[in-house]
Amino acid sequence: MGNKTFTMIKPDAVENGHIGAILNKIIASGFKIIAMKLTKLTKEKAEKFYQVHSERPFYGELVSFMSRGPIVVAILEKENAVEEFRKLIGSTNPAEAKEGTIRSLYATSMGENAVHGSDSDENAEIEGTFHFSDDEILS
Repeated sequence: MGNKTFTMIKPDAVENGHIGAILNKIIASGFKIIAMKLTKLTKEKAEKFYQVHSERPFYGELVSFMSRGPIVVAILEKENAVEEFRKLIGSTNPAEAKEGTIRSLYATSMGENAVHGSDSDENAEIEGTFHFSDDEILS
């Protein structure tokens, strides 16, 4: 993907009405949204998406959380997108997230941390194609 990354606004942030504020922060930080939709993960889709964590003790809780309600998925574009977005969202633990980051503002715990951001160009590609077909992505 190069200058693209993938994000999800998680069920907790959707439930708490933070979609607009999070999207505004993303856009104000110079990201262009090239694909976006409101969707809901089934338990089976959440299991598949988080397969990489299947041996971890938190896997069941993660799958339940991510399939409990609507999410917003998006592909974002910006130079050095993965690294820049990781800075914007902040630490997984909102108590450790730098002030002004998305997680410092909208996350409630490590488990319910408002947003997901891909951790590499390779994972951005995998995660983006999991949620979007080629014809859904603007060029």
